Amino acid sequence: MWWKVAGPSEYLAITGWGIDDIRLEKKAWVLPGQKCSRFDVSPVNYTFEVEAMSDEKLPFVLPAVFTIGPRVDDMDSLLLYAKLISPHDKLSNHVNELVRGIIEGETRVLAASMTMEEIFKGTKEFKKEVFEKVQLELNQFGLLIYNANVKQLVDVRGHEYFSYLGQKTQMEAANQAKIDVSEAKKKGEIGAKLREGQTTQNAAKIDAETKIISTQRQGEAEKEEIRVKTDVKIFKNQKEAEQVQSNAELATRNAGWAQSSELAQVEAAKAVALREAELQCQVERKNALTQIEKLKADQLSKAAVEYEIKVQEANWELYNKQRAADAVFYEQQKVAEAQKASADASFYARQQAANSELYAKKKEAEGISALAQAEGFYLNTLLKQLGGNYTALRDYMMINKNMFQDIAKINAEAVHGLQPKISIWSNGKGGEDGTNGAMKGVAEIYSALPPLMKTVHEQTGMLPPAWLGTLTDVTPNSN
Repeated sequence: MWWKVAGPSEYLAITGWGIDDIRLEKKAWVLPGQKCSRFDVSPVNYTFEVEAMSDEKLPFVLPAVFTIGPRVDDMDSLLLYAKLISPHDKLSNHVNELVRGIIEGETRVLAASMTMEEIFKGTKEFKKEVFEKVQLELNQFGLLIYNANVKQLVDVRGHEYFSYLGQKTQMEAANQAKIDVSEAKKKGEIGAKLREGQTTQNAAKIDAETKIISTQRQGEAEKEEIRVKTDVKIFKNQKEAEQVQSNAELATRNAGWAQSSELAQVEAAKAVALREAELQCQVERKNALTQIEKLKADQLSKAAVEYEIKVQEANWELYNKQRAADAVFYEQQKVAEAQKASADASFYARQQAANSELYAKKKEAEGISALAQAEGFYLNTLLKQLGGNYTALRDYMMINKNMFQDIAKINAEAVHGLQPKISIWSNGKGGEDGTNGAMKGVAEIYSALPPLMKTVHEQTGMLPPAWLGTLTDVTPNSN
């Protein structure tokens, strides 16, 4: 047993005894029969120059730097990484080629569906599409793109599309600069003349507007003075009205308070009278209760003495009766215990007899079951030996069980005493034609078989087995 501890950026992958698949731990005991390996989960930078081709069949190089590592926040992804990638070093050619193959494949497929102009103008969207498709493929290995940097597109050697495009842009910028300089000179000369005219016009306009504004300011000042005086007068009137209203409210409140004071005095006087009446009533009630209690004490003392005497006499009689009842109960209890013991013994004997009978029935049932299994195995073996021919099996069983003899016996018993008409058939003519021949007995037996089988068929509906013979003129049984 070993105690293993992983580093800050490492995990332990443990397999073997007691683990169904794989177990990831930061520290664990490694038991005998288990295998432990470490793997680093820190991300790694992968630098590539992906060669791709646009929809117009124009090749270009896409320099890219991807920071890729296992997804440590998802245990399922980390298990995938441990199974598929961790056996190799994270800087090995296997991992490098795997990541490079995914990035190049997805970049080429995406670039083949876009024109060079779309790629160049929509570089941001192109990079985003590449990242999403690459991440989708890396998910099956438990890898995550932590950071990605796609540099500017570069020409493939022998194809100067971007250099020509840059020269074109430079020339267009130079020509546009010359046009802008000429346009600026024209605007400067025209603007100078416009400024001089506008200066003269603006001076005259400002003088006129100054006079108008001065007159307006004087009128507004007079209006403001009148408005302020009006507001002051209105404010004085409002304050005087509020003062009159406040005096009226104060008088109303004083009257209300005086009324409330007089009512409170009257209520206090009445409350004192009511309280005196209540207290007097309580005093009278207490006096009555005192008289009642005194009478009760006198009467109850005599009753209590008589009650105690009666209770003692009743207790004595009850004690005597209880002792007699206890004696009878004890006697009946002993009789019941004896009867119970007798019943338990009888029940035990019956239970043992029932258990014995049940055991015998159980063994008998087991014997019948075993006999049935043996009989089934016997019949199954016979059926296999006869090639699955059910008719041959039936004929064999009938012969083996003396079925035909039993049928003949039953028929003989059925017609016993009915004086049946018995016919004897013979194919010989007797005398010199074979009456005394060596085969006479055998011939008589075989000559009697057809009528016998016909009679059996008419009475039971059964046909003879094929190896014994067939009936050609079989008529349906009328019954």
